[in-house]
Amino acid sequence: MHLHPMHPAAWTLDYLRAAGWHIKDLLAFTRASTLVLAHRDDAAPVVLKAGFGSNHVLAELDEATRPAAYGFYWYAEMTEAERALTREDFLHEIAVARTATGAAHVVPLLEEGSTDRFDWYTMPHCNGGSFRPFLTEAGGSQTVGLRVLADVADGLVTLHERGIVHRDVYQENVLIHDGRGLITDLGAARRIDTTRGPAARGPEVHWPPEYATSYDTATPAADVFSLAVLTYRYLCADIPRHGHSHLETAPAALRPLLSASLAPEPKDRPEMSELRDGLRHAATSTTAPHRAVTNTTP
Repeated sequence: MHLHPMHPAAWTLDYLRAAGWHIKDLLAFTRASTLVLAHRDDAAPVVLKAGFGSNHVLAELDEATRPAAYGFYWYAEMTEAERALTREDFLHEIAVARTATGAAHVVPLLEEGSTDRFDWYTMPHCNGGSFRPFLTEAGGSQTVGLRVLADVADGLVTLHERGIVHRDVYQENVLIHDGRGLITDLGAARRIDTTRGPAARGPEVHWPPEYATSYDTATPAADVFSLAVLTYRYLCADIPRHGHSHLETAPAALRPLLSASLAPEPKDRPEMSELRDGLRHAATSTTAPHRAVTNTTP
């Protein structure tokens, strides 16, 4: 593929091509990174994530090109210090992904590398997309969605066992391959033995209340809350609020577990393994169709 030369991602793709990658598609382009579907020679395509995004690119353009780039896409230029910190963050993401390698139901790191300007790593291409359509498309069996969510809970159990808190569990970070669920994107993850990030973040629909005061020390209980939010949204077609008022639409055996997983206090939530087992049991005993969607809030 070829982008308009003024597209902010064009520089990154040109750099990857020069390193021997064949670009099939631009999947995402964010403030801090670029994701492409790419391959080398006759190898199968993989997802390549480059730690180089819109806040970096301006510094790579020559003086004559910069004014035109400003007119094509708006983005901020980072200082050298900010760029160094962003690169450090991406290297942290690669290191955490390396620690998670081999964990079932976690998208694995395949290969990693560096250039003089940015770092990158590759992952398998998941053929089923993300979990988002499960929240926006009515009909179908609950069994499939619950099985995917149970898979993700299983992946999070392993991350927690390896000392990693994901901290950003939501529909876009749940990928599906051959009908099974995998958790991805460890960019926000922290190691349990190390504080990371600001103390206060939020609010976001899928984030637990403790992120308002202790995001930097979030525990595995934060992932329990976020996965419970996603499960509630899938089963109840709404965001959990007002005392979980739509919980009656979830399988009866799962309701107490979901309610506990959404407890405001982290210490009152069950372990991720309990949520996994409850989701797995519900997936094998549920045959009712997923009810019509009434709330599609992002």
